Amino acid sequence: MKFGLLLPHFGEHASAKNLLEGSKRAEELGFDSVWVRDHLVFEPHGEMEKPNRAFYDALTTLTAIGAVTERIQLGTGSLIPFRHPLVTALMAGTMSQLLGPDRLILGFGAGTFDHEFEAIGWGHYDRVEMVRSNAAILRRVFTENDVTYSDDIFSFHDVTVEPKPLGGRIPFWYCGATPRSARLAVEFCDGWMPGRISLGTMAKRIDTMKDLAAEQGKPMPTIAVIPPTSIERTREEALKHVNIPGLLAWANKAKFAVKPPSGTFETVEDLEGQLIVGSPDEAVEEIRKFEAVGVEHLVFDFRFKFDKWFEQIELLGTEVLPKLR
Repeated sequence: MKFGLLLPHFGEHASAKNLLEGSKRAEELGFDSVWVRDHLVFEPHGEMEKPNRAFYDALTTLTAIGAVTERIQLGTGSLIPFRHPLVTALMAGTMSQLLGPDRLILGFGAGTFDHEFEAIGWGHYDRVEMVRSNAAILRRVFTENDVTYSDDIFSFHDVTVEPKPLGGRIPFWYCGATPRSARLAVEFCDGWMPGRISLGTMAKRIDTMKDLAAEQGKPMPTIAVIPPTSIERTREEALKHVNIPGLLAWANKAKFAVKPPSGTFETVEDLEGQLIVGSPDEAVEEIRKFEAVGVEHLVFDFRFKFDKWFEQIELLGTEVLPKLR
């Protein structure tokens, strides 16, 4: 497995020090990746985030981090398609040239909020189809010159974008937890990355993906996940930092989730897979469960704990990762 960190590039703890120094320390401690989210007009999730609307741009943030680190991978989980794909192609190609090969992972998602697309006049488009368009366009302009392309959303003629990424490609992942997102990942992506998802739901999605990949003669996408995380010396202390009622409410609203035996998410135990919480040893036990269902890249989401950002990096890096390596 590979291990990453969701960065504090949004909310009250977003700062150059937290982002740059935190990423450098993560690289020193052996983390494999750092990740950002994406918004244009940010509205914090009430059950997960405090009402602070600061949001550092995803690709700008990763570029700055890439400039002060050497090897750590830089991922978007997920990039929302409010940029024209040719703009994204130019930015991603530039990042690859400046920061080195095999560092960038472009995870894309359809987004949650209509208002972000309405603000730029794209509210009438099917956002899932926008992700599909981005995948197709990026794949072509990363490797071809004089590209002509047309679909129901984007159209252009005889376009060459330079610089191209080193190696000619950047992995494209689909970020989402729905059954459709898993199917689309097999259809045209290199990876699949849900956020908060129960282990039972994830196992069901992965089984479906294996069947589809075999039927279509395609390689199985990389399986990744970004669970909310709180690590402390004791489970009791770790739980104090997590909004359990908020997570339970979110889980019960998830339309396609595999429910616990009771039929409703009611306890912390019911949130298995949607939360990593406890002591370092308990965290290792929980992470092994992800490994058992097929997760290959796990990204720790500390948005409940960004006020203890450096402490969490140290605790994970010194007392959790060594036991998993």
